[in-house]
Amino acid sequence: MLMRIVAIVFPVFAVIAAGWWYGRRKKPDMTFANHLNMDVFVPALVFAAMADKSFDLVANWGLAVGALVGVAGSGAAALLIARASGVAPKTLVPTWMFNNCGNLGLPLAVLAFGDQALAPAVVLFLVSNLLHFSFGAWYLDHHTRLATLWKIPTVIASVAGVAVSLTHFPVWAPLKIAIKMLGDVSIPLLLFSLGVRLASSSLSSIPLGVASAMGRPLVGLALAFATIWALGLEGQQRALLIMFGALPPAVLNYVFAERYHQEPDKVASMVMIGNLAALGFIPLALTLALPGTSF
Repeated sequence: MLMRIVAIVFPVFAVIAAGWWYGRRKKPDMTFANHLNMDVFVPALVFAAMADKSFDLVANWGLAVGALVGVAGSGAAALLIARASGVAPKTLVPTWMFNNCGNLGLPLAVLAFGDQALAPAVVLFLVSNLLHFSFGAWYLDHHTRLATLWKIPTVIASVAGVAVSLTHFPVWAPLKIAIKMLGDVSIPLLLFSLGVRLASSSLSSIPLGVASAMGRPLVGLALAFATIWALGLEGQQRALLIMFGALPPAVLNYVFAERYHQEPDKVASMVMIGNLAALGFIPLALTLALPGTSF
């Protein structure tokens, strides 16, 4: 079991480490690469996963509910903690709500549970992503126009993928291969970009970062187990939801905090320390999620 967990985790953190090393040495501007990834490669990944013949959207409704409970429940817990501790709610709440289910979650799902887990993992990613670009943006700035949500390439790709899945529309095989090839670029680039971002992140608020790094995945795991018990989820869905609950804060939280001038240094510390703490929480989640374990 230990070697299996190491085999799953090592490639993920090796690529992140490569990005961190390159970021420390070269300090590259990843803006264009990140825009390209979010505008082209990730939408291609999402469409290919959801348009796949083996994907059943209806069968994965429990994951969508679990993601919603995880996001909303983590936000509610963070709001209570922020009010009790004096931390600005707009600093803590989004950082706890939105986890790294893209950069980290998608690669882990594939490495841990195989290619067949990609599409269900995309469901978790989409729920979190849609809420981040809608409620998350509105929470930081009530003047945000939610109508622009439908212009996001990932949203367009998900709608198109769901339409193909539900209607069983035949996609020309060579076109499907081309889309899959574009999508295959996204996961290593997501991990590498995460490493580069972490290399330039600040550690100006270490106590808050450490507290968040411990609290966020513990709350996420508790919510995941509660949802699994309430919905009776089993097998792959149970495993994916456990992994989703343990994920650290998304790097996108720092981007949003910087955009809306909401204490970006503190958010950067929570994101960086949280992702470092994932070295411990991800193996724990995999131990609970892999076949042969129970709760």
